[in-house]
This record gives sequence, structure tokens and C-alpha cells, in this order.
Amino acid sequence: MKNKRKWLAAPYGVWALGFIIIPLLMIVYYAFTSQEDGRFTLSNFSSVFTATTMKALGLALGLAILGTLICLLLAYPLAMILAGAHVGSSAFIVLIFVLPMWMNFLLRTFAWQTLLENNGVINSVLRLLGLPAAHLINTPAAIVFGMVYNFLPFMILPIYNVLIKIDRDVIEAARDLGAGLWTTFRKITLPLSVSGIISGITMVFVPSLTTFVISDLLGGGKILLIGNLIEQEFKQLNDWNVGSAMSMVLMIFIVLSMMVSARYDREGEGAVF
Repeated sequence: MKNKRKWLAAPYGVWALGFIIIPLLMIVYYAFTSQEDGRFTLSNFSSVFTATTMKALGLALGLAILGTLICLLLAYPLAMILAGAHVGSSAFIVLIFVLPMWMNFLLRTFAWQTLLENNGVINSVLRLLGLPAAHLINTPAAIVFGMVYNFLPFMILPIYNVLIKIDRDVIEAARDLGAGLWTTFRKITLPLSVSGIISGITMVFVPSLTTFVISDLLGGGKILLIGNLIEQEFKQLNDWNVGSAMSMVLMIFIVLSMMVSARYDREGEGAVF
């Protein structure tokens, strides 16, 4: 019976082979071969370690880290409130945060473009209040706004999923023994929620680091991240070899973040689904 059940995973195996494994193998092949004759070469990686590429990578890392930290600071208190609320009300509030994810990613980003542009909603409200308009669009801050808005649910859900599994009797026992709110949080709640925090950080950091749509729309093409350079190599310059080499370098950070997540969340307690 167990062997028969394994065959139920066959459709996913075919899907993973066609859309995950084969594309990754293609990236590896193009990264280590020459565009002219297809021979093995490492010259593609020399194009990666240029001033422009390293600047884009550094900026992408900085904005991704900043966006992830903001998501964490916003998500953790909210997840604690949701975990302490009644089941019905918390489920409804979680639905409110998940609801925007049902909308197309591009539409959500276009909405922020409308809000942040010079004649957008935010500046219109500022002018109405007699305040000076703020230049928000086409700035790193606008990109961070877009990252936080689009990826915040990916931070809330893992942390919330871990917090609701914490035995309330443990917290009540600590309170009965004289521990204050801060001590209870520092010694019980926070350590028991580390797996959710690490999972949320990974789920936010990886798409933030690799994004190019948000920087295109909210950065106006003036702020180049590593994702934008990879897109240009593939779509505009048609240089799949250099683009694949850049993707390989970027993949190092993705693998490292996944290793950290696996290290602190071995039982999948922070999994969203």
C-alpha cells in the first residue's frame, strides 16, 4: 500500500523535473559554456565581478535585508496579537492579510506606483493638508515599500503558525512563577518562535533579493538591482551565458538562506501550509 501511495507523487515529480530540475541544469550549462562555440569556460563569471554588477548586488542585498527587517518588526507583534485573539476573529484578520495575495502581483505593484508617484494619492493628500510634497517614486525607499507590501504576509503567516502551537500552559506557568511580560517573552515565546522567524525571513529575503519587477515599476528603471541586470542579459542582450553566471552567483545567497532555514526549522514548524 505504501508503494502505491508513492505513485501519487508522480505528477509532482514530472512537474518538478520539467520546471525546476531541467531549468536549473540549463542555467548551470550556460554559465560554464561559451556563447560562441559552447566550450567549457569560466569567462562568463568575469563579467559578474564588475563594478556595475557588484554595485547592483550590494544594493539588492541592502534593500532585501532592510525590507526583511521591516517585515519582521511589523509581522511579529501582529502575529502575537492574532495568536492571542479568539479563533474566529484571528482567522478573519489573517484572511484580510492574505486577501491581497489573491490579486495579481503586477497589479499590487502598480497600485503602489499610483500611490507614490509625484501626482499620486499620497502627495495629493499632503498638498491638501498644506504640507510639501515628497519625492517618493523612483527611489530606494519606494522599492522597499513595494517589497514590504508584497512580502509581508510571507513573514506573518510562518510566525503566526508557530505562535499558535505554543502551549498556553507553559506561558501561564511562567506567569504564575513570577515572570513578567518581558521575561516571559524573552525566555519562552521568542525562543519557541525562532523556527517561524527564520522561515519568514527566508520567505521574504529570497524574493526580495531576486526581484526585478518591483524595482522596474517603483524604481523607474533608474535603480538597478541584480535581478534587473539578469533580466537585461536574458531579454535585451540575449546573452544567456553571462545571465546564467549571474544567476549562479545569486543562487549562492539563496542556498545559504535555505540552509539556515533548514538548520533552525528541521521539523517544518514554520511552514505556512
